[in-house]
Amino acid sequence: MNPFPALIDGYGRKIDYIRFSITDRCDFRCVYCMSEDMEFLSRDEVLSLEECSRLVKAFVALGVKKVRITGGEPLVRKNALWFFNEIGHLPGLNELVVTTNGSQLAHMADDLRRAGVRRVNISLDSLDERRFRQITRVGELDKVLRGIAAAKQAGFDNVKLNTLLMRGINDDEAIEMVAFAIAQGIDISFIEEMPLGSVNHARHSTYVSNEEVLGLLRARYDLIASNESTGGPARYWQVPNMKTKVGFISPHSHNFCESCNRVRISSKGELYLCLGQEYKVDLAPLLRQSLYDDESLKQAIVSSMQAKPKGHDFNFKKVEPAVIRFMSYTGG
Repeated sequence: MNPFPALIDGYGRKIDYIRFSITDRCDFRCVYCMSEDMEFLSRDEVLSLEECSRLVKAFVALGVKKVRITGGEPLVRKNALWFFNEIGHLPGLNELVVTTNGSQLAHMADDLRRAGVRRVNISLDSLDERRFRQITRVGELDKVLRGIAAAKQAGFDNVKLNTLLMRGINDDEAIEMVAFAIAQGIDISFIEEMPLGSVNHARHSTYVSNEEVLGLLRARYDLIASNESTGGPARYWQVPNMKTKVGFISPHSHNFCESCNRVRISSKGELYLCLGQEYKVDLAPLLRQSLYDDESLKQAIVSSMQAKPKGHDFNFKKVEPAVIRFMSYTGG
């Protein structure tokens, strides 16, 4: 019998989903995610993969059913496959998901599927090679397209694209992105840009609401509202007579804080109770106090839930972003 209660925050929300950034490093430099000359954490600041595994196991023991592994780019972490194999078949874990830029999938997709990864989300913001390079600064579109093909071939339960539209940069590609997803027989979600980190463009001028995107798409497709959920914040619409669903993650236009069921962990072992707040609980010392006893760690996790705020404070009208922390640090 589990001596610890379920993870319930001060507002009665059950926390059964964690997003774990296992590295802040990435082989891309996407303009909305990080600066061009990023200073990454030193290697001794980052949790070992063994420590990452212990943290995941502790959360699953406390009732977490869904784990999403993020970065940075998680698949550039050395020995990442060892980590996925360690956690991929844990009793009680219903779903292991990875969010990736797709650059490593061509040679890792099959191994990830065997390790227990059920779903893969691939960030793709443009189908134009020049624009793709402009947004990612260093990324190769063809490599990502090969990764998408490999993910489909590997047989994951679901392969989904994540697309962030920015006005004046790629906002004219919404219909083309959905057409691509339909042709590939995969899903796609549009994510509103969030005011995190200092970036080299004014977010208030590039922000595109998902209401605008939905209106544009409905003029082309007879989208049908769906009640389907993947346990996260996306609201889905079905493309008639097609496999593809179109999701919208809308932290601004449709705030989803009231039903938030997740927390985030940085690669340093910092537990963030809200993406849009700076408050954190440092779990690394508890991991390192004892190599064999995780009871204190679990108790700290349970207690921390009472500090989870009611919601974020995203506001593009503010001069400074809501949080100075870059998206790559906690994985979005």
